[in-house]
Order: sequence, then structure tokens, then C-alpha cells
Amino acid sequence: MLASLHDFISASCLPTREVPLFGCLIPAGFPSPADDHLDPAFDLTRFLFRNPASTFLARVSGDSMTGAGIHPGDLVAVDRALQPGHGSIVVAVVEGEHTIKRLQLRAGQPWLVAENSRYPPLPVSAEAGLLVWGVVTHVIHSLGGTPVFGMK
Repeated sequence: MLASLHDFISASCLPTREVPLFGCLIPAGFPSPADDHLDPAFDLTRFLFRNPASTFLARVSGDSMTGAGIHPGDLVAVDRALQPGHGSIVVAVVEGEHTIKRLQLRAGQPWLVAENSRYPPLPVSAEAGLLVWGVVTHVIHSLGGTPVFGMK
């Protein structure tokens, strides 16, 4: 089964929100002394949505993209203005259904590839009518095991 998307929300409808930004990088390796100050406010909306008029948020269902860090219940930012290329994670419409997969071009033929070994790569024939709906630019998910924004 293809992972699907639902509940599309236009980024242009979201309010601009500035949040505090810690003034230094936080190492993911060994701890190091950090500055205790904040940089000027950071506009999260502007960071996530380079093209607000063409960017949407969508909620993910299914587990075919967990290897790419995209889990059931996550939100993805999808920019319809970006040109998809080999290796892009895209929202595609195949046979009338939305799915999120990695786009690969093999010998000139498009393939939609899951990031979960339980799902085989899907060659997309001309008859299937592949439509790349947009390019995924960001994923938002909770690390606490609770789905984002109340999805069960």
C-alpha cells in the first residue's frame, strides 16, 4: 500500500510567527560550552516556506518513508513551485492517489521508491499517468511518540 497524504493546508494561510533562536549551534557530539544568549527572533514560517503561495502542509499516513525520517502522523511541507529531480522526495499522484516517495530516474523511466524495505520500488509507466504534485522540503514530527497536531 502506498503511503498517502491528507489534510492539505496552504502555507499562505498560516500566520507569521517569530520564535526565539538560541544564539549558537548545539553540537550533536560531545558537549561544549555554549553561549547563553539568544539571536534576534527567528521567523519559522519564512524558514519553512520559501514560496508560501505554492507551499502546503500535508499529514502523512503509512510507513513507507520511515527510512527518510518521515513517519505516520508527521507533517510535510510540500512546495509545488520547485522542480523535482532525481533523488527528490515528492508528493506524486499515481492512478488518482496521492503518495509520498523518492523520485528516481532509471534509464529515462521514473520510479517512485519507498524508504522502507517492505515496499518495492514502483516503476511508473506512461499509462499510470504520473503527476508530481510537489517537492517535500521539510518534515515536522514529534520525538516523544505523539503524532503531530493530534493525529491518531
